[in-house]
Amino acid sequence: MNRIFPGTFLLVLLALLSPAAATVVLSTDSFTPQPPLVPGVEEQVIATFAIIPSGSTTFAKNHELQMQTSLEGAKWSIQVTQNGRNAAQQNAQGSAAFVNGEILSYTTNNDVGMVVTIDGMVPQGASGQVMLLDLVEIDNSGNVVPGSEIIISQPVAVQSPAGTPSAVPTHTPPVVTTAMQKSPGFTGWTAAAGLFVALAAAIAVRRTG
Repeated sequence: MNRIFPGTFLLVLLALLSPAAATVVLSTDSFTPQPPLVPGVEEQVIATFAIIPSGSTTFAKNHELQMQTSLEGAKWSIQVTQNGRNAAQQNAQGSAAFVNGEILSYTTNNDVGMVVTIDGMVPQGASGQVMLLDLVEIDNSGNVVPGSEIIISQPVAVQSPAGTPSAVPTHTPPVVTTAMQKSPGFTGWTAAAGLFVALAAAIAVRRTG
C-alpha cells in the first residue's frame, strides 16, 4: 500500500486551491492623432482587452493588473465590461494605474472585458519608440505572472536637426512671355517688295506729271 506523505498532500492541496491566472488578450487599439507620435503633443490611446478565464472565475480576486505609460501627465479611464455592458469603472492619474482583481472576477459564464483610455503628452526629446501602455498581471505574492505582459508602443516622427528649420516651398508666379503675332504669309521679303512697288509708282507719277 502506497503511503501519501503529509508534505506531498499539502503541495497538491495548494495547487488545487491556488487561483489560475487569467489570460488578458488585446482586442483592438487606436491612437489620436495617428502615429507617428510628435514630441510635446497630446496623444490619446484606447485599448480594448478581453479577459479569458483559466480557472473557476474570469479573473483571480487576489491578483491585479498593473499598467504603465511613458506619456507625461497621463490620465487614465478604465472601464470594465460584463456581457457587453458597462460594469465597474475607475480613474487614475500619473505614469501607473492598477486594477484590482475583484472588479474583474465573475463566474466563467460571463463575457468580461476592459477598455483602457490614456490621455497624455508625448515627452519632449522622445525618439525611436515610445511605450504607450505596458500591462502585466501581478499574483498574490507580488510577482509578475509569466507570459502576461502586453506592450503597446508607437514610433516618434523624425525631427529636423536643431536650428535647421524645415524648408517650406514658396509659390513663384510663372513668367509669361507674349509673342508678337505675324499676319499669315507676312515675311521680311514681302515687306521689301511692297516698299519697292510703292517707290516705283511714285516715280512714275512724278514723270507723268
